[in-house]
Amino acid sequence: MRISNQRGGVGGLVTTDAVARMSHQARRDTAPELALRRELHRRGLRFRVDQPLAGMPRRRADVLFTRARVAIFVDGCFWHSCPLHATSPTTNAEWWSKKLLGNAERDRDTDARLISAGWSVLRFWEHEDAIHAADAVERLVKLDATVLTDRCKPSATLPGCAHKASPRLTSRQADTARSSRD
Repeated sequence: MRISNQRGGVGGLVTTDAVARMSHQARRDTAPELALRRELHRRGLRFRVDQPLAGMPRRRADVLFTRARVAIFVDGCFWHSCPLHATSPTTNAEWWSKKLLGNAERDRDTDARLISAGWSVLRFWEHEDAIHAADAVERLVKLDATVLTDRCKPSATLPGCAHKASPRLTSRQADTARSSRD
């Protein structure tokens, strides 16, 4: 039996079996996410998990560092069309093609909106090594921590941070800017 499914902004027909399988897919706490979070926590980094993104309905960051303004996404190879491991289902191929293309477009839109709001975005594929991913996250979070001179205060821009979208300065650039004002 086939039923109509309008989820994800892609219309078409999908089998009831496919809908049942899709509804049971983990949206959070997947094995790759857990491995990355464990490694980040082991390194002493603290973060928010499965956090909604302000002004972007139905979009959530897998890991969010609000003070450093860093959003982390761990993308599944199938759902986000990994260039190495993506597969194209043969059953209902047109619907799946639109669905997977829509996911990738939404990812790019989310990245662009976060970056324009002054956030840094890191995306990792589920097959990437959690330790290497944690290395990249730690470098970015610690780099941003050296740039921020004030502690974050609640703001209307995005929850948990008062800093406006502005170019990031290295500590040397910040020192030079301060000395030129004096």
